[in-house]
Amino acid sequence: QVQLLESGGGSVQPGEYLRLSCVASAPGFKINAMGWYRQAPGQQRELVARLGSDGGTRYGDAVLGRFAISKGDAKGTTVLQMGSLKPEDTAVYFCNAEVTRYGRSDEHTYWGQGTQVTVSS
Repeated sequence: QVQLLESGGGSVQPGEYLRLSCVASAPGFKINAMGWYRQAPGQQRELVARLGSDGGTRYGDAVLGRFAISKGDAKGTTVLQMGSLKPEDTAVYFCNAEVTRYGRSDEHTYWGQGTQVTVSS
């Protein structure tokens, strides 16, 4: 079973910085990629950032140049550094992991519970 645990959400003022972390527990699975998505009230869930096992990254247009995704120090950890935060970044941020069970070829995606980020003056 794959479990994801997010941490680091909170309330900040515009222009400030937040750091989100996600720890994946995935015994028996290969993690192909980890990423962050966000969903604001009344909006669809959208990509924030994705980090592949090859080190490749992909960012949503709204966060380019302000956010950075990287591996954490511990195995299965990903970190999202969010700078120059804007009120429109307010949303629930979800960690996800794209995984393949060892010995299998089909890929599955798992999601964390989400962490609230609020940017307001």
